[in-house]
Amino acid sequence: MTHVENPHAGQGMVVLDIGGDVGALVVSTPAAMVGVEIEICPSGSRGHEPDEGLNWWDGEWRSHDHSSPDESAGHGHHHHEGAWPHVAVIARPSPAGIQHTAVYPGLVQGTYDLWVRPDGPTALTVTITGAQVTTADWP
Repeated sequence: MTHVENPHAGQGMVVLDIGGDVGALVVSTPAAMVGVEIEICPSGSRGHEPDEGLNWWDGEWRSHDHSSPDESAGHGHHHHEGAWPHVAVIARPSPAGIQHTAVYPGLVQGTYDLWVRPDGPTALTVTITGAQVTTADWP
């Protein structure tokens, strides 16, 4: 059975809380990628144990609990074991028309690798600057 984490995530406005050493990333993709989830991690860390964005993702990334209520009691949320933070490509309205993007709202400045979840090759490496929105095109 295929399980969609949250089919309604990202359907509205995206608020980017940036400043200081925290920036954001907007990745533009082809329309065919709508619904595809793209994982992210600090550059060079992909071979390590995923760390839920500890010290490099400002705020909580939105993942949903796939465990039983007994397993998740007291935790508030449960992320996929072995997964880095990830977001889906969404068709978003803009003044220029529909844009197909993956938005990472709070990344501490640094360099990051991105790939199609769960185990695609690293497809994009970007450098985030604090207090700025970085834009990139999916290869």
